[in-house]
Amino acid sequence: MKSASLIFGVILTWSLQSVATEKPITKEHQLQNGLKILVREDHRAPVVVSQIWYKVGSSDEYRGITGISHALEHMMFQGTPTLPGDGFAQLISEYGGQNNAFTGDDYTAYYEELDASHLDISFKSEADRMTNLLIAPEAFAKEIKVVMEERRMRTDDNPQNLTWERFMAIANVMGPYHHPVIGWQDDLDHMSAQDLKAWYQQWYTPSNATIVVVGDVEADKVFSLADKYFGKIPARPAPKTKTKNELTALGEKRIKVHLPAKLPYAIWGFDAPSIKTAKDEKEVYALLVASAILDGGESSRFSRFLVRGEQVAAALNTNYDIFKQYGSQFIITGVPTQGHTIAELEGKVLAQLEKLQNEPVSLEELQKVKTQILAQEIFEKDSMSQQATFLGLLETVGLPWQLADQFTEKVKAVTVHDVQAAAKKYFNVQNITVAELIPEKEMVN
Repeated sequence: MKSASLIFGVILTWSLQSVATEKPITKEHQLQNGLKILVREDHRAPVVVSQIWYKVGSSDEYRGITGISHALEHMMFQGTPTLPGDGFAQLISEYGGQNNAFTGDDYTAYYEELDASHLDISFKSEADRMTNLLIAPEAFAKEIKVVMEERRMRTDDNPQNLTWERFMAIANVMGPYHHPVIGWQDDLDHMSAQDLKAWYQQWYTPSNATIVVVGDVEADKVFSLADKYFGKIPARPAPKTKTKNELTALGEKRIKVHLPAKLPYAIWGFDAPSIKTAKDEKEVYALLVASAILDGGESSRFSRFLVRGEQVAAALNTNYDIFKQYGSQFIITGVPTQGHTIAELEGKVLAQLEKLQNEPVSLEELQKVKTQILAQEIFEKDSMSQQATFLGLLETVGLPWQLADQFTEKVKAVTVHDVQAAAKKYFNVQNITVAELIPEKEMVN
């Protein structure tokens, strides 16, 4: 009788091979005003996910208006003359749908999930607020307080998140990801409705947007619908962006953050390329595999050796975002166990990185990790929302959307040599960035 793990492995391998050969129907079209539309047909259920991505985020901001892209995202739900107040959300809800939005370093995106027969409701409403948004000073004054409260809850009152914010600031001294998406408090304090209106007029234009539709639709009908509602919006160029490179590292950077906290916490980071900035994209996929080798579940090296084995870490994770418009960071975060220090944990973490540099990964471990990465991709492809988000993200950061269908093959192509070479090149401890959270007791008045 075959073991359960062996049977699972056979099934998963077959599934991965199936995914690699199945090419979903995806079509693209561009209106005369510059608006791009991507449609991926998925007829498993009579629903549709519609997203509109604007190529503007915190990386386009500068000191004085940081957080403005996120603040504008909030104001986009404050109405138009046709749909005043929260009329947009109410309309989507009346048709049994749901909607929301998210802002990142390189994008601002809005989405609706609806019955496929109501896609026109999404298009009509999004076209309306692309050009007719109301930004009244009174409404802005209320909404900016909501943004400030969000910052307080998610960052200022969260020691680990506040440490992360300071880490990013010193890791990106001159780079585009220096300031947080939510903005610095001082900038939020001085932001005005007029600032938002100017930002909206600059960036919310058809040529700076991409619509992504995934669901039970026919691409050609979607294109016609897009032309009906968005085609009449006049073309208007968005501001031209310039390359924003970080300063060349000349040594390690360290910061200690003293905050009231229960546990110490540390972040270690290394400059690394994104797919967009890599001279050799093989290195990016190799680092992605290295990330999974270190932190890919219970069988990963961090878990086996440092969490369960030596028990020097209560938690240890990697973070490597390969889909950035500019360069990225290979980041490790960790919490030492009681009785162990951050310095001790750092030594153990760096020893694991050195092992990746000096000892080739076994073929068995490499294949296991690849299977885990690709299994996750299978699960994500089962979600219409995840499919749409992947396509929209790629297009918005300046990568071809076809990469979504090439991801499997690129991960499978990573070799033992690729992983070792990437580790040697990028895990340079002389240029490491480190942030330490030092717990302090709360002051009592």
